[in-house]
Amino acid sequence: MLELKNITFNVREETDKEIIQDISLTIPEEKLIVITGPNGGGKSTLARLMMGIEKPSSGQILLDGEDITELSITERAKRGIGFAFQQPVRFKGIQVLDLIRLAAGKQLSMGEACDYLSAVGLCARDYIDREVNSSLSGGELKRIEIATVLARGTRLSVFDEPEAGIDLWSFQNLIEVFQNMRRGIKGGSILIISHQERILSIADEIVVLKEGRICDQGDRDEILPKLMGTAEAALECRKSGVAHETAMNNSLEEAQKC
Repeated sequence: MLELKNITFNVREETDKEIIQDISLTIPEEKLIVITGPNGGGKSTLARLMMGIEKPSSGQILLDGEDITELSITERAKRGIGFAFQQPVRFKGIQVLDLIRLAAGKQLSMGEACDYLSAVGLCARDYIDREVNSSLSGGELKRIEIATVLARGTRLSVFDEPEAGIDLWSFQNLIEVFQNMRRGIKGGSILIISHQERILSIADEIVVLKEGRICDQGDRDEILPKLMGTAEAALECRKSGVAHETAMNNSLEEAQKC
């Protein structure tokens, strides 16, 4: 699907600083991939390179064999790449319904737009006519942004630290949304930039980025125990996380009935 070949990204200062160093990476179809690693390791920069927000200093980016390295953000979006920012943009004067229709690129019915809101755990009738402004919380904005990604029908959905700026309640709901997206994935892929253990635990594959280089990658069951310290520690964390998530999800279901 998406392939990065020997990607390097330099920042022009007094001396060139390499933020991304000769990275080669393939994002396969129908997988949930999480890129993790220390702060300042180049994770968000790599996501921005995939979307075309930044252009690599050298290397190639291929989508289904087509070289898209020099394509604009708009052209990449037309080819099915979607991007969700750490901090979603607020649009004063634009209603949620209008935003979802813009994302879909067609005149969705009210019912169709509501379906996308329901898919991300929002009571549609409470949000469909609201403005995308400061009256919405960080968690609400994140879920509305994910609803626009779903409406766009992207083949590769890239989420840059989706947990940033949201509370525990919203974070638990976010995990459930990503799990539902993974279960319904057909012919596409999901890529998430995160260092949250709960997000790592739902990945198919994990890529570890440090100082601009890939230092480890592989299946979740291979990589997560290394990140957690020991396989036993990872197992206990996962058991604890699942039990806590189940309790939270039960509460969420009750709260979201409308």
